[in-house]
Amino acid sequence: MRGFVRKRGSTYTWYFDVPDPVTGRRRQYSKGGFRTKKECQQALNEALSALRTGTFVEPSQRTVARFLVEEWLPAMRPPRVRPSTWLSYQRNIDRHIVPAFGHLPLQRLTPAQLTAFYRGLLEAGQQRGNSGLAPKTVRNIHGALHAALRDAVRWGYVARNVAAVADLPRSTTPEMHVWSPEQLGAFLDHVRADRLYAAWLLLATTGMRRGEVAGLRWVDVDLDAGRVSPRRPRVVVNHEVLVSEPKTAKGRRSIALDPATVAALREHRRWQLEERLAVGPGWEDSGLVFTWPDGRPLHPERFSRWFEQHTRAAGLPKIRLHDVRHSYATAALAAGIPAKIVSERLGHANIAITMDTYSHVLPGLDEQAAGTVAQLILGKTRRQRDSDDKSLTRGRRAARRRREVKGEAPGQRWGDRGDSNPRPSGPQPDALTN
Repeated sequence: MRGFVRKRGSTYTWYFDVPDPVTGRRRQYSKGGFRTKKECQQALNEALSALRTGTFVEPSQRTVARFLVEEWLPAMRPPRVRPSTWLSYQRNIDRHIVPAFGHLPLQRLTPAQLTAFYRGLLEAGQQRGNSGLAPKTVRNIHGALHAALRDAVRWGYVARNVAAVADLPRSTTPEMHVWSPEQLGAFLDHVRADRLYAAWLLLATTGMRRGEVAGLRWVDVDLDAGRVSPRRPRVVVNHEVLVSEPKTAKGRRSIALDPATVAALREHRRWQLEERLAVGPGWEDSGLVFTWPDGRPLHPERFSRWFEQHTRAAGLPKIRLHDVRHSYATAALAAGIPAKIVSERLGHANIAITMDTYSHVLPGLDEQAAGTVAQLILGKTRRQRDSDDKSLTRGRRAARRRREVKGEAPGQRWGDRGDSNPRPSGPQPDALTN
């Protein structure tokens, strides 16, 4: 199969014909806009090669904006993805991607353009004035674009995902601020009389996310078994509260509770029933564990604000509410709880996330493991050796005392008397015959 190149005005266009697999008629494909004949011929050769290998993509003037807004976003609507994820995609596309190159043909998008786009967001982002966006925000924008272009490849719109080879900004992990177990205990002592004490205790003893606690329902709580199963987290997206699915598949988990937390939840349940009786018909039955006194759901950001107020009042170092989750995980790992168990309780997608997030704890655990294992191996052997040495010493001393009682000098044995014909003591054979 061969094509040809033709000059049209000031640019060059390539053409080739292929039979339609359905009708059998020949169908012509073309693509123009090349500045030189050599460039156009090279593009034609690449198109013919892709046609032979089955990777040819029909030329199209579909723009980035048309693809993202009219085709991809509608296809991604929940339940395809979580509502919060879809809104994040929509926000990043509307605010950043479409204004930057929504007018460009989708097939003309290049890795160099994306790399320059990401750099521009870092240097002069729209959300932070002239200071630029945070690297994590830029990576989220890249994540939306990467997912969209991956589907564009799958749908046959483009030949490759150019976002996969674009240069991303380096992600700098912010320093993690956590409380020690003593500081967590001091906070819980301070909020002991607070109406949401059970929520603070639940956050500190399970490492649950804010949205999981805010969305916890009584049907998710089994006080007799001492377990909670957060299934419908309430999250905030664009200042709007959404009831979402768990963040990961592992987020659908059952978490064991300690007796103190179970007792606090029982007491909270009793208080809530008293409030319901006091409010009467005006009570809003949301089914949630933590509500306003009239039963209305609490905005998740309320937990964060109240946590900040309690932290200041208690005179503790300032941390975010989410850092209580980090504090729990750090304390659990430092206490020797296996990372696999900690990962399951936190609802991480896999243990690698846990190991990477809390790597600051691992060196200490490594030293602790080295000492513990060495004590098990070397310590036991040393104790056993010391015991054997003591038994051997006691046996030698007892034998020496027995010889002294029989008239032998210490260290004297058979043949040590000095006579020329040593014989054993006691009756001799000739004496027995006399």
